[in-house]
Amino acid sequence: MFKYYLFDLDGTLTDPALGITNSFIYALKSFGMEIPSYERLCTFIGPPLIQTFETQFGFNMAQCQEGVKKYREYFSQKGLFENTVYDKIPELLEELKKQGKRLLVATSKPEEYSVKILEHFNLSSYFDFICGSNMDESRSKKEEVIEYALTKIGNPCKDQVLMIGDREYDIIGAKKNGLKSCGVLFGYGSKQELEKAGADFIAPTVMDILKIN
Repeated sequence: MFKYYLFDLDGTLTDPALGITNSFIYALKSFGMEIPSYERLCTFIGPPLIQTFETQFGFNMAQCQEGVKKYREYFSQKGLFENTVYDKIPELLEELKKQGKRLLVATSKPEEYSVKILEHFNLSSYFDFICGSNMDESRSKKEEVIEYALTKIGNPCKDQVLMIGDREYDIIGAKKNGLKSCGVLFGYGSKQELEKAGADFIAPTVMDILKIN
């Protein structure tokens, strides 16, 4: 049924918790702010950075932009690689390629960083395109990234495309583009969050993604 698989990055292909939480800690310390718990910091994995600084900390736009700048001071040097690939992801990607599927990444993380991460972990060769946001935070909403990814593959029949991710943003972004979606439970979103967002499929484990067709 599905020929094209769009994968989120953070919480779907890799576990980025250490790098992302350390980057937020670095940014918040620069504002002299109290550091949230690790559990709360992990809830910031997924949404665009500006959205998080605005909604979680009440920053105005100038503060949001400064927060993003400070976050990236740490992330670009250290946080980028404070990251691990989820177990069985290489095997999953290998099998999908053997089946003739075309794979893409669709992430709100800047494309420049996403390429470096996937190259570092020897995953980039599995993907036809790695699509992310721009460094100026444009094209950061998930629906915008998905729309961009679809243009890269010639806007195929939407019934042939599956979006895979761990947060509601992936599911909602897929719906806004008329795509089916699969929520994964090994990342940072709960089953309740994914079902409420309207996921068409739920994959408890990495290899369960192979059962969707």
